[in-house]
Amino acid sequence: MKVKVISVLEDNYMYLVIEESTRDAVAVDAAVPKRLLEIIRKEDVVLRAILTTHHHWDHARGNEELAQLFPGLRVFGADERIGALTHKVTHGQELTFGAIRVRCLFTPCHTSGHMCYFMWEDDSPDAPALFSGDTLFVGGCGQFFEGTAEQMYTNLTQILGTLPKDTKVFCGHECTVRNLKFALKVEPENEMVKEKLAWARQRDDEDLPTVPSTLQEEFLYNPFLRVTEEPVQSFTGRTDPVEVLRTLRSERDNFKKPKERPNPQAMLAFDWGLFGPFLEKK
Repeated sequence: MKVKVISVLEDNYMYLVIEESTRDAVAVDAAVPKRLLEIIRKEDVVLRAILTTHHHWDHARGNEELAQLFPGLRVFGADERIGALTHKVTHGQELTFGAIRVRCLFTPCHTSGHMCYFMWEDDSPDAPALFSGDTLFVGGCGQFFEGTAEQMYTNLTQILGTLPKDTKVFCGHECTVRNLKFALKVEPENEMVKEKLAWARQRDDEDLPTVPSTLQEEFLYNPFLRVTEEPVQSFTGRTDPVEVLRTLRSERDNFKKPKERPNPQAMLAFDWGLFGPFLEKK
């Protein structure tokens, strides 16, 4: 199983997972068809399916075009709002693509229909992979757009946090430096945060991705997975893990906000695809 990390848009990642014996491939969050098609041609593989984590345009915008280009293409997801959806999946459902096995993990909060995908190959020495969309990031977690702190706590501790510790984490956005700057504010004495931040800054300077991390690493520096640790509780002034998480997210939302943020009308226009013709011209 080979994972191609594909940087698109401002800071998004989409992925192409290749079954190396058959040269079949599965895309995760196919937002930019043109770029994905370039990788498919370069790797000389056949696209068999798309796994979409959630309906937001920057994760699902390419589904319709790809479905037209590849008749019979299967599009998996947990939300009816996902474009070109052919197979609605549920928590714990398992899919098979050649030797690649996929377990669907329902993680509602960022959106009410968010699904993560855990992938592995039987009898392979390689570590499994988690495609966590906008639920778990390197050093952070997603915003609670359509859910609650209780849901995110369940997602991080009971669903994703219990996966094998060597699981490689492939998230939906490159926001590692920003996340770790916040983590350092939360735990200024955490040496793992300092080391990872220095590494992430170097990667950023070289225009290289910081994915994947591993789940084991995340527990050492990601404050959203460290809600029972004394320094994190001290920072939030809370001891109940859900309240710690709720406070962390609120603090993160207000941490060095970008000076220019798209207004709600612009985001709706993106969601409705009104900017599509202009984006395709690039």
